[in-house]
Amino acid sequence: MPNAQQSSDTDLHSLTIADASRLIERRKLSPVELTEARLRRIEALDPQLDAFITLTAERAIDEARNAEREIVAGKYRGPLHGIPFALKDIYCTKGILTTGHSKICANFVPNEDATTVRKLSEAGGVLFGKLATHEFAHGGPSFDLPWAPARNPWNREHFTGGSSSGSGAAVAAGFVMGAMGSDTGGSIRNPAALCGLVGLKPTYGLVSRYGIYANSFTYDHAGPLTWSVEDCAIMMQTLAGHDVCDPASADRPVPDYRADLTKDIKGLKIGVLRYFYEEDVPVAAATKQALEAAYDVLKSLGAILEDVRIRPAQDYYDVKIVSAESELFAVHDRNLRTRAGDFGEDFLGRSLAAIFVRGGDYVQAMRERRRMVAEMAPIYEKYDLLLTAAPGPAPRFEAWRTIHFWQKPSLTTPFNVTGGPALVQCIGFTSDGLPLSMQFVGRPFDDALVMRVAHAYEQATPWRKRRPALDPSAAFSADLPPLPAPEKATISERERDEVAVICRRAGLNLSERVFEQLCATAPYIEAMVGRLRRDRTFAEEPMNVFQFPSHG
Repeated sequence: MPNAQQSSDTDLHSLTIADASRLIERRKLSPVELTEARLRRIEALDPQLDAFITLTAERAIDEARNAEREIVAGKYRGPLHGIPFALKDIYCTKGILTTGHSKICANFVPNEDATTVRKLSEAGGVLFGKLATHEFAHGGPSFDLPWAPARNPWNREHFTGGSSSGSGAAVAAGFVMGAMGSDTGGSIRNPAALCGLVGLKPTYGLVSRYGIYANSFTYDHAGPLTWSVEDCAIMMQTLAGHDVCDPASADRPVPDYRADLTKDIKGLKIGVLRYFYEEDVPVAAATKQALEAAYDVLKSLGAILEDVRIRPAQDYYDVKIVSAESELFAVHDRNLRTRAGDFGEDFLGRSLAAIFVRGGDYVQAMRERRRMVAEMAPIYEKYDLLLTAAPGPAPRFEAWRTIHFWQKPSLTTPFNVTGGPALVQCIGFTSDGLPLSMQFVGRPFDDALVMRVAHAYEQATPWRKRRPALDPSAAFSADLPPLPAPEKATISERERDEVAVICRRAGLNLSERVFEQLCATAPYIEAMVGRLRRDRTFAEEPMNVFQFPSHG
């Protein structure tokens, strides 16, 4: 394919999907040239970042050559044709190692693709491989797994956010133009925020979960991480749609997401969840300042902003953790009983607490979730969108402790509970160059509006012009922080004995370190369960009521 631009590798690594697709369609950029340039960048820089678990370089070259042949023959498939992408390593890929970043699945090679992988392939995307995650998309950063955790391209001593950690690093570093993540409590939006990207948790059911390792059946969302909102819309156009293989898949029309970006946002009413980041989950002063500046931009574009309150963030966290950890434990029950020592300590420090959750506690959490979803209806009637802070700036690796997961709620988890779309995007940087971000939240299946408002903000601000400064010749160390010591438990000896009895009943054989961490965790999960034990009417149904599958 002719290449009028003769672009340098530097030019090619900063192209967006939208930019590259326009050049490829006009035959001014070769998919092969683009792929080779990106692979050279990965070879030079990924040793510093550990974004990839499995790089499928030969396959990528073959797919790029095939894309080029098709385009030259006039068979252009659309804006993902010839575009490099990669997958969080929980997406099943036929014939390609799919590890979940865990010793448990260190040799697992699926015999079919996830639905999302198939769709991206049919759109002409060029698969570069599988990306680091946290173990089975839960727990981390971990320093005791077969593969190192991904590092943040803005500062490699800092965390990328989880659990789509490699996805965040790979897009921010310019290795790929888009990556797939999953979001059960924030695992697309956290790395997008900490790596300065756009990350969308689509409406639950809008993107198929089929062929993706389950974290929590009722909270898992699959979605993209990209450099720009337009790129996000391009990927969503391919990803969205009904899938008969996913029992939670929504059978709804898919709008033209990219076309909707061009509409203005004048008169849109945005409710600001200010108390989330000022009271419930306090954020850094730099984030607050960046948010106020972002609000001014949105107002200048004609949006109407006013403060609004929903439930405290802790309420949503209680519901999600009690129910989702129970589901996670059920997914891994057999291996937790027979191979507990093959899991990382951070994963165990989260998932094992489910043994303290009774069946009735799970039902009460799901009854409360239904109430929470119903409470959102009048909020959605009054406001077109909600807006609040996103996590960040990125902490240093050595700052992480497993107990942090239990000690405070999350800025992202409430919107897994309510199930609608939530998008994170960059709104500036700290004085030392770490990204700051905000989060838009929409009505269920109003993903197009969320992207439209985010795109309007993006077009009015300079943040997409700034990229991480990465040097292939820079000296670096691959050393990881030492494995943190277990937290000291505050429970009594009698309570420790009770924990030991519960472990035996669950069939668990735990090391002393893991048992100590579980004892430290016990008061937190007990408090969550206790807050959900309240009087309810017999008519209050849980969120996940039984339904017969629909047949077309």
